[in-house]
Amino acid sequence: MLRDLGARVTVVDDRAEDLDDFPVQRTLPDELALVVTSPGFRPTVPMLVEAASRGVEVIGEVELAWRLRGPAAAPWLALTGTNGKTTTVKMLEAMLSAAGHRTVAAGNVGLPLLEAVLDDYDVLAVELSSFQLHWSSTVRPHTGAILNVADDHTDWHGSFQQYALAKARIFDADVSLGNADDEVVRTLLNRARGRRVTFTLQSPRPGEVGVVEELLIDRAFPDVPGEATELATLGDIPVPGDHNVANALAAAAMARSFGVPADAVRTGLQAFVPEAHRNALVADVDGIAWVDDSKATNPHAAAASLAAYASVVWIAGGLLKGADVDDLVRQAAPRLRAAVLLGTDRAVLREALERHAPDVPVVEVSRLDTGAMQEAVAAARSLARPGDTVLLAPAAASMDCFTDYKQRGDLFAEAVRS
Repeated sequence: MLRDLGARVTVVDDRAEDLDDFPVQRTLPDELALVVTSPGFRPTVPMLVEAASRGVEVIGEVELAWRLRGPAAAPWLALTGTNGKTTTVKMLEAMLSAAGHRTVAAGNVGLPLLEAVLDDYDVLAVELSSFQLHWSSTVRPHTGAILNVADDHTDWHGSFQQYALAKARIFDADVSLGNADDEVVRTLLNRARGRRVTFTLQSPRPGEVGVVEELLIDRAFPDVPGEATELATLGDIPVPGDHNVANALAAAAMARSFGVPADAVRTGLQAFVPEAHRNALVADVDGIAWVDDSKATNPHAAAASLAAYASVVWIAGGLLKGADVDDLVRQAAPRLRAAVLLGTDRAVLREALERHAPDVPVVEVSRLDTGAMQEAVAAARSLARPGDTVLLAPAAASMDCFTDYKQRGDLFAEAVRS
């Protein structure tokens, strides 16, 4: 894109393998006007430190896309959060489409923003990670939302505070939407510069979107000022768990901030198809449900997943990256029928289970390769009873045994079907 705009582009990469039509080198060129970095690079990477010391601006692809928008560019409805981002942005995309808007999910999921901003969309449903937000200095969405903030990626940001502050950049928006049930988000919302709106699993107050009995209710953008507008029912949400109710509320509030009518919110929710490896039912065999939530790569996500089921044989473990699992295990203990642990940091989970759920049977799988999943599923099969849910919600990253969370989930599903 930069070359098409007339820039002279050099690719800098540790591996320095040539790309088609682009020179690749290991160090920054002498003549340098701008660095556009992959979001995966930490700010402490030597070449980015060098660029800053030379007074050269460092931005990411999201920031570049924002600057390249045309004068009639589509507004951004942007969201971030530790967990639930992709589910929520896809719900939002479905609601916008149901309202007749030409839209697409873009950013950290779906279409790259550089492509999206140069196409003829009415509005963009944008997912942003904390990494992307760190490298975005002038992005000003129509609506910016934070779903939740829990301990994650502190190795990249340096501290939880810096991680949270990176998330808070999304509140540089005309409308800022936050989770009223999340203490960190409530604090960050105080920094918002535009209109402040919240969503909650409780009965909504004025300025909130929430739940009354079985109904999703809008008191932030009501059809009649001062009254409440019914948006949908809990039965319209096609994925289980309170965390997915919260995701639906956030998507609905974002859609309503853009003027989407209530019937399109409901139609969009009903049409929503969840992404793979997110609370996906693989099979129901002999009264036992097998659920793939391999995307639950941290304790916060696993806690939300476990809370959705009454009696669980839990398959968990992997790379915890220093995360504390005590609260997770303490909260989940009453729901656990048994646990099957795998991966490098399985001992941390076993010790937490010994402290908080000593009566729960535990099986450990010691091998650290892809064959670990077949053994884990076999162990879960021997432990599960009719009425149980065997839940893959690892609370950890996957790279010790698997290529990524997708391979981990695929191998789980393959083992279940076999």
